[in-house]
Amino acid sequence: MRIISYNVNGLRSAMNKGFTEWLATDPADVICLQEIKAHKENVDFAKIEALGFETHWYPAQKKGYSGVAIFSKIKTDQVFLGNGVMQSDAEGRVIRADFGDITLVNAYFPSGSSGELRQAYKYQWLDEFFDYIYALKQSRPKLIVTGDYNICHRPIDIHNPVSNKNSSGFLPEERAWMDKWFDSGFTDTFRFFNPHPHQYSWWSYRANARNNNKGWRIDYISVSEALRGLLGDAAIYPDVKHSDHCPVYAQLAL
Repeated sequence: MRIISYNVNGLRSAMNKGFTEWLATDPADVICLQEIKAHKENVDFAKIEALGFETHWYPAQKKGYSGVAIFSKIKTDQVFLGNGVMQSDAEGRVIRADFGDITLVNAYFPSGSSGELRQAYKYQWLDEFFDYIYALKQSRPKLIVTGDYNICHRPIDIHNPVSNKNSSGFLPEERAWMDKWFDSGFTDTFRFFNPHPHQYSWWSYRANARNNNKGWRIDYISVSEALRGLLGDAAIYPDVKHSDHCPVYAQLAL
């Protein structure tokens, strides 16, 4: 199973920049998207489904905002929209797909960068999501959790940890949540294979950040302990440019 997680920062915008043509190169079997900012009926989804993907969408209630989707060439057994928490579900932040005994959860974690209220909601969401995954893991131990986590875990994951120490996405409380997340039995698939610095998945549009590789690694594919031994590869694709993020990749030898 080849998996990609990708915050497209508006699916229609990404499609105008060659996203569908990139999908045609067969980059993965399962494509997990965040921040689609669109409903299915407003997207030329026929072109995507013509490539062999079944498509599952969970947009936000607010138009042009948030939303997640899973495009899969592997047949899903069942798909669940949301995690049962009202505000998170209204914002279209979580979608789950089951493939046999494997469960994939694709999530778009909130950003706290717009101010204190959203930062407070981010902490609330993190606690709710942790509880949701913990409960799910009891009955579905083979778990993959993809998404834009909107958190850099360690100094190696951000281009300037000193100047960003008070920035949302690299705050001590957020990083402590990531510690708790990985301590609970999840593996950061990229770091499992890649210990090297200067590898990021998001760059600001300002100050020519992407060309200077002044980025943040905030997009992850995590796998539970039951799947760690099946990891075959992981990568980041900074040269794929349909968004201010780039795709992250993991392969499982199922």
